Amino acid sequence: MSNDPFAQLKAIQREGWSLFAPLEAVTTTTAAVLVKHACIRANQVVLDVGCGTGVGAVTAARVGAKVCALDLSPVLIEHGRQHAALAGVEIDFTEGDVEALPYGDSTFDVVISQFGHMFAPRPDVTTAEMLRVLKPGGTLAFSTWPPEHYVGQMFALVGKFVPPPPGAAAPPQWGDPNIIRQRLGDAVTDIVFDRSVMVFPALSPQHYRKGIEETLGPVVKLVATFQDEPAKLAAFRAELDSFVSRYFENNMVRQHYLMTRATKK
Repeated sequence: MSNDPFAQLKAIQREGWSLFAPLEAVTTTTAAVLVKHACIRANQVVLDVGCGTGVGAVTAARVGAKVCALDLSPVLIEHGRQHAALAGVEIDFTEGDVEALPYGDSTFDVVISQFGHMFAPRPDVTTAEMLRVLKPGGTLAFSTWPPEHYVGQMFALVGKFVPPPPGAAAPPQWGDPNIIRQRLGDAVTDIVFDRSVMVFPALSPQHYRKGIEETLGPVVKLVATFQDEPAKLAAFRAELDSFVSRYFENNMVRQHYLMTRATKK
């Protein structure tokens, strides 16, 4: 990544997302929903992009697919390997970047991403790479956070305190069907959208906030940035607690998300 203009951002992401593992508990069920949405079948060759701890990859492998999985974080990949071994499935885990996928053209029957590829800074590069490694007639499927719902709004709040680097696209743009259609363009056909809800248990808005401060990459980065500026950190925490309270009910935060499926021409 020496010639990558976003190499520093990706290094920060690699470090921040390394703490994500405890959140796999709330992403495990949504991984199963995505695998069904992608219509993954036995013996298909599948790539899980931004695989994290491998919840999507393991789910696809248990269906009988032949799975490769890629993530920026070697720490999360190691968690994924442990999960695969425990489940008794074989998965080829690789440390890598969605903007430079280390796979040949037309390798995969299905490419999936659960809240992963959306954090790459250049959507045009990301889209081109995921489609490049997908076979003609293959399926691209992913889950993303819409900008108008809770998580998209939370990322907007984080961006107000710590703006993204110039030129980096906002991740929740990947949750807008109109933008998705533009990005995929005429390279695909049969675009299908579906929506679902992730349930995030917590004892209070403050418990929720503490949890994501310790595990969610962009929030981890924000807390580190304001480590020596307690007034700014306190202001963020107060605003976040107030924001979370509007979505908190029955000891949980309901997080609406979008699923997309398309066929490569």
